[in-house]
Amino acid sequence: MASVKVLLVDYEYFNYEMLSLGLGDRFEIHYADSGKAALTETMASQPDILLLDVCMPGIDGYDTCRLIKNTPETSQIPVIMISGLENQIEKDEAFAAGCDDYVTKPFEMAELIEKIKLYTK
Repeated sequence: MASVKVLLVDYEYFNYEMLSLGLGDRFEIHYADSGKAALTETMASQPDILLLDVCMPGIDGYDTCRLIKNTPETSQIPVIMISGLENQIEKDEAFAAGCDDYVTKPFEMAELIEKIKLYTK
């Protein structure tokens, strides 16, 4: 079985390093450091799932998600928003943008792994 290709979108490289350590033995991890880079990478490589940070300079996670979900070539790719923002307004905005799930930092790696598996069956 081909490995699941995960695109992590986060402007903080440290977060990529940490998630790569936790997920890299189970999934093929790719990285984009901005919303713009995420859009380019998503079109080019068609990942199986996106882990998308909400707070990014330039195109934020909400707008990135909207663009991905409103593009026919990428609309079926699951998006899990990951954020330190835990209030209901932020979560509602994420789901309104089209995300499939929302995970609040800090999170349990096992929980994130299960969510990735759920959306990439």
